[in-house]
Parts: sequence; structure tokens; C-alpha cells
Amino acid sequence: MTEYRSPVPTPALDAEPPEIYREFYGMPMFTISHTTDLEASRDFWVEGLGFIDIFTIPGQVTHLRRWAFQDVLLVPGTPSRETPGVSVNFSCVPRQIEEVRQRCEALVPGCTDGPREMPWNSIELTVLTPENTRVVMTAARPIDPDSRLARELHEVGITVPRP
Repeated sequence: MTEYRSPVPTPALDAEPPEIYREFYGMPMFTISHTTDLEASRDFWVEGLGFIDIFTIPGQVTHLRRWAFQDVLLVPGTPSRETPGVSVNFSCVPRQIEEVRQRCEALVPGCTDGPREMPWNSIELTVLTPENTRVVMTAARPIDPDSRLARELHEVGITVPRP
């Protein structure tokens, strides 16, 4: 069996984010977000959420990316008027949560909720984009090997390594 190395860093409060991956690859998963204003949506995703524009075909599609396998296609269309019941989650490191919150709030005041500590050992910030896509930025927290969570994980067969 070969070992796969995830682009997501090991959970740590001082974790550094990986560089944005700029090469082309077959995307194993991606999000499509419909918008009536490709340029305004692109600006929010780039300036607020920290994505880059991989390429744009004017009036047809904008391909955005953060880390490897965090791809979003903005396409013309009518966004949902209601808040979506499903969210798209993107990994980040803890220090990025507040940076993203501040940038998004500067662009669209009131578009963020959180951050919150979640029971699955992450800190999450929810952002509602201009085209009404619910984006959750998720930063994993390290697990204290002596914590209740570590003991509960051990009971189901998962060992938390010691630093």
C-alpha cells in the first residue's frame, strides 16, 4: 500500500497553511456556485475567502482554488434566494479563521457567523457569499492525548499520538 500525503497540515494551533496549488489536475470533488455577477462573486471569493483565480472564461466560468482539491467553479445562473441547507467546507489553519472573518466582513458586513468551537474538534467560521453559498472555513484543533476526547476516541479504536 502506498502512503498518501494530504495537503492539509497536521492540526496545531501554530500550523502553517500550504501554498496554493496552481497546477491542473483531475478534480476529485469541486463546488459549483451560480451567480448573476461573476466579477463581484470572484472578487468576494478571492479578496474575502483567500482563493485565487486559476482561469476565467469571461461570461462563462471562473475556476477558483485555495489549497489542492479546494476548487470552486463560479458559473452564470440564478443563485438560490434561500439559505442553502448544505454547506461546502474548506480546511484552513487556526490563524486564518479571524483573517477570513475580517476580510469578508469588510466586503459584505454581516456575512459571517462565528467562529465557533465544534464538538468534532474544530474551529469553524460560516460565511454566506454574495451568491448565497454557505461556506464553512474549518480549522482542526490538536487533540490533547490526555483529554476526554482522546479517551473516547481510544474506546472506538483510534489512538491519538503524543507530540
